[in-house]
Amino acid sequence: QVQLVESGGGLVQAGGSLRLSCAASGRTLSTDILGWFRQAPGKEREFVAAIKWNRDIPYYSDSVKGRFTISRDSAKSMVNLQMNSLKPEDTAIYYCAIKQGNIYNSRPNTYNYWGQGTQVTVSS
Repeated sequence: QVQLVESGGGLVQAGGSLRLSCAASGRTLSTDILGWFRQAPGKEREFVAAIKWNRDIPYYSDSVKGRFTISRDSAKSMVNLQMNSLKPEDTAIYYCAIKQGNIYNSRPNTYNYWGQGTQVTVSS
């Protein structure tokens, strides 16, 4: 079993920055994929970014590429999401998730474990 706990959400003005963190505990593997997703009211959950525990090769959705940076600290079992140049359309609940297996995938239903989410609100 794996537990994920997000932190770092909040309210920020457009153009500002936030840093989200996700602490993982339990049985994780070096081949697992760590992902960030978000869900705005009335919308489906969407992929934001992903990275592997054992390889520093990140993947991003087009909507956040160049503004967000995903990173991981394998020694601390943490994955972070640095969000810069935030826009009102980035407002959502942000979730971290773990996908077992070493194949990247942006579909939420391929991820096995989820955190409880943290709210990010960007005001205009």
